[in-house]
Amino acid sequence: MKPNSETRVHVTLGDGRWFPSDPADLRREVDAYIDAAGASSVTGRIVSAIAPHAGYVYSGPVAGYTFRAIRDTAQVGLAPDIVVVLGFSHRGAAPGVALLDADIIRSPMGDAVVNTAAAARMAKGRSRISLDSRPHRGEHSAENEIPFVQAALPDTPLIVGIIGDHDARTRQELLEALEDLSGTHKLLVVASTDLLHDADYDKVTATDHRTLERITTLDSTGLAKSWGYRNQVCCGIGPVLTAMDYAHAQGCTAGTLLRYRNSGDDHPESRGNWVVGYGAVVFTAD
Repeated sequence: MKPNSETRVHVTLGDGRWFPSDPADLRREVDAYIDAAGASSVTGRIVSAIAPHAGYVYSGPVAGYTFRAIRDTAQVGLAPDIVVVLGFSHRGAAPGVALLDADIIRSPMGDAVVNTAAAARMAKGRSRISLDSRPHRGEHSAENEIPFVQAALPDTPLIVGIIGDHDARTRQELLEALEDLSGTHKLLVVASTDLLHDADYDKVTATDHRTLERITTLDSTGLAKSWGYRNQVCCGIGPVLTAMDYAHAQGCTAGTLLRYRNSGDDHPESRGNWVVGYGAVVFTAD
């Protein structure tokens, strides 16, 4: 889409806080993370995936594994028609799912087209899904995935949602909307989350491994029960549960863990201070 005076443009967080603001530096960094991941052994079409969203210097090497698998499967003819990126509000947002109401997303990597018709279809007749850009302003959880999507799947239209609550009814309505849209489009749902945040390196490592086991075995019930405001095993629990349930609905029986690291692994000085876990997982269907 070529922007004009009537085009609604949403500008991402290209201020250099989470990722480089310079276009050349950002492209170089994202491509390096994806290339460093190496070719994956994933086969089949990826229907949903999980990637972290912290500052790229911490989470980028893990996110690269998710998007390397997405790029590689797309290059053999298994590309999606639409990428649905699901994040959540760190600052608190209205209940329900707010889908970005814009025609174009502008990041330092360039412009990405929003499939506005598909977004409107998801929201139509659903009380918990709306077209609303306000929760997206200043929120990095979904937007930090966008440069990776642009690198792995250039020119693929997007839908971007922010989940504002932890209500099972919201997830069910969102799942129904995704299943409805999948009847006419090949969707890739990308859930944005980091894993446990805690000062205790050993606790983070052990907890994250249990969490990732629940995720890869599609144990959404067990994962939901393990989560709490004082035990946020996934900060983006709503997006993750939705991605898992959508994968199951598409016929997936298990996920593939591509990479796990935490900040204490790569930055030992963070141990005893603030350690955050990052996981790369994909779900495929024949």
